[in-house]
Formats: sequence, C-alpha cells, structure tokens
Amino acid sequence: MRISGITIPDKKRLEIGLTVIYGIGVSRSKKILDEHGVSYDVRPGDLTEEQESAIRNSVESFLIEGDLKRKISSDVKRLKDIDSYRGSRHANKLPTRGQRTKTNSRTMRGNVRKTMGSGRVKVSKT
Repeated sequence: MRISGITIPDKKRLEIGLTVIYGIGVSRSKKILDEHGVSYDVRPGDLTEEQESAIRNSVESFLIEGDLKRKISSDVKRLKDIDSYRGSRHANKLPTRGQRTKTNSRTMRGNVRKTMGSGRVKVSKT
C-alpha cells in the first residue's frame, strides 16, 4: 500500500503503519481508521480496494510530508525575518518554548555526552 509516495509497511498493524507518514501520528491514524470503520489490527495487505482508497483520500486531505515540512520551515523563517524572540532562539539553535538551558538542552546547545563520566578527563599521576 502506497500513500502519496510513501510505502506503508505490510508487516505492521495499520494503526502503526500509517505513522511512517510525516504528519500522521497514532492518534490521527486512529481517527482515520475509526472514520472508515477499519480495525486497528488489520494489516495493509488485507484491506479491500474501497477501504484502501478511502484511507488514502482521507490521509491526503491532511497537510503531510513535503508540504508540511515546507510550511514549518516557512513559519520558522517568518519568525526569524520579523526578529521575534522565538525567531532569535531558532537562529541560535536554542529551546524556543521557555525551557531552562543551564542544565538541560544539551542536544540543542551541542554539548552531547555519550556515556557516563565522559565529560571529565582523568589526570595521570607521573
């Protein structure tokens, strides 16, 4: 089963399989399946043609994949262009929603430590 150029995995349940599409999570996939009366446990290969086309049409009615990514990047660009506080946080690659940065947000700040204790270098006694 393919929806807007994305192949839905045949071995996963349809509820989880739809989440490989960017912009569709578990809750949205459940709403789509409920709307068409399809069980969550069914595999994509077991669907009838009518069910498959109905699911495809409802998924494509949402903003997904490339269009959604373009919209998000244009929204961030707009924030940067109007010199808003959130835009400056995006530009500096810092958290934008008020999180603390003194101790957390290592990944945003670029201070990633892979293993425990790797931040400290042992001094040899010679």
